[in-house]
Amino acid sequence: MTEDYEAGDVNVVDEVDDETIDDASIEVPVAVASYLTKALTDNPDDVAIETSVRGDQVKLSVTVNPADMGRVIGRRGRTAQALRTLVAAAGAKSGVKTNVDIVDV
Repeated sequence: MTEDYEAGDVNVVDEVDDETIDDASIEVPVAVASYLTKALTDNPDDVAIETSVRGDQVKLSVTVNPADMGRVIGRRGRTAQALRTLVAAAGAKSGVKTNVDIVDV
């Protein structure tokens, strides 16, 4: 069945190499996310950031104390969007695309 597809066909799934990003390029966006999130919360010790790499993107899953969730998200999500923008800028400086998810516990 795969012989029906031509090279570059949109229906062909390319294999994704999860090892394209090194740990050094992830450090800056993680540090920025950690610093900003801890500064926003009343319980900075409860801030946890997990990273996962998929292709050329880094996903940062931010977990905070449930009491601080409203502070991190902000009105209409403005604070969360600002956090995403700043982390994306830090990631771009390091050469990686970032995605920040605020995880509800």
